Amino acid sequence: MLFNSLPFLLFLPAVVLGYVLTPRKWRWVLLLLASYVFYGYWKVEYLALILISTTVDFIAAQKIYSSQNSFSKRAWLTLSLATNIGLLLIFKYANWFISDLWFPLTGASEETIEGFQSVWTLMLPVGISFYTFQTIGYTLDIYGGKATPEKNPLKFALFVSYFPQLVAGPIERFSHLHPQLFNGHKLSYRNLQHGLRLVLYGLFIKMCVADNLAPIVDQVFGHVDEASRLNLITGAILFGLQIYADFHGYSLIAIGTARIFGVHLMDNFNAPYTATSIREFWSRWHISLSTWFRDYLYIPLGGSRTNQLRLAANILIVFLVSGIWHGANLTFLIWGLLHGVAYLLERWFIERDTSYWLNFPKWFGTMTIVFIAWIFFRSANLTEAATFVHQLVSGEGAGIDLNWPSVNTALVGIFVLSDLHFRDRGIDAWLGKKSIVIRWAVYAFLIYCITSLAGATNHPFIYFQF
Repeated sequence: MLFNSLPFLLFLPAVVLGYVLTPRKWRWVLLLLASYVFYGYWKVEYLALILISTTVDFIAAQKIYSSQNSFSKRAWLTLSLATNIGLLLIFKYANWFISDLWFPLTGASEETIEGFQSVWTLMLPVGISFYTFQTIGYTLDIYGGKATPEKNPLKFALFVSYFPQLVAGPIERFSHLHPQLFNGHKLSYRNLQHGLRLVLYGLFIKMCVADNLAPIVDQVFGHVDEASRLNLITGAILFGLQIYADFHGYSLIAIGTARIFGVHLMDNFNAPYTATSIREFWSRWHISLSTWFRDYLYIPLGGSRTNQLRLAANILIVFLVSGIWHGANLTFLIWGLLHGVAYLLERWFIERDTSYWLNFPKWFGTMTIVFIAWIFFRSANLTEAATFVHQLVSGEGAGIDLNWPSVNTALVGIFVLSDLHFRDRGIDAWLGKKSIVIRWAVYAFLIYCITSLAGATNHPFIYFQF
């Protein structure tokens, strides 16, 4: 069920109404049922995968917590990791590994590859990368003594499947989300106000910015051979804005929806395109994922408290895993590698110089790396990415006429300026300090844009494919 769809427009008020009418101690049961309905709306069969992760991790956490010897604890942790990572490998990477890597190495014919792909019809389950990481984090926290396991399997199931953040995050920690789900919140005007405000702004940047940029980005990446250097630069920049508006919009809707029910999810973005280093960029972009990798991969590998060679290896491992987490394609590995190498170079040679006059060159250099890396992220394969880079360097393309309506300039401009203005505080905090006249004027403007200036095509959220 898409946030920007009529079914969700009907679903959310129905859940809110049911929440009000349900006795406070049973409201979590309503949220659990609503979460399964929300996910099952896509493909009800894939609820089984959520149930598998939920069941295995619930049992594993109990056994880890109660076991008296380290071997038993490690064995149950291994079962949890193997189950969740195994589901990812089967549903997200098996087709890619066999079709694109194994068959070419063995010299399989095109007929064999096409025959296999026609049989292998598994569709990537929406959100599998997010909820498996959330449950992996839970069992690792139990193993590390950072949390006490939930004894009620249905309450744990709600933590795994909580619908506002189920399919694309933010990836929450058990210690932060779980207690909030069972506080018995009553519906309040304050929560409705803050929640709907975030939902409204999220819909604006998704439908009016991201969805209007999508056709132009598709036009550039679909005609790389013909595009001029200016076309390609424009396409890369606009894709960077599109994916940010798309994913930031989703995150705001998720955070706002949860806020309606009194649950505070973590912020996922904070003006990442104002960063003056790759390190700062990752402290502002997809924050729930970057902090997950920091706590559950980088630090266990040894973090920065090691020699420089091991430090470099740790950082590159994190970025390469982050790349392949995004998708089964070598382009994502290169995207991660570019960020990892840039991170190391600036750590060793640039970051130590904090001169104020270097802020603009550092910002420009950071954004150049980020947007060049987006070329690989967006390209369908390495051939398309290589062609894009070749055309960008050579400037051989004759050029294409981009379909750029003037209203897009205004919408993108509003988004960029707003992002700068709301840096480190957000639109909710800003509007909360304004008069009722200004607040309702902003609401009316956003509603007008959503109803009149949204993209002609309702594009799926980009991060649903991950």
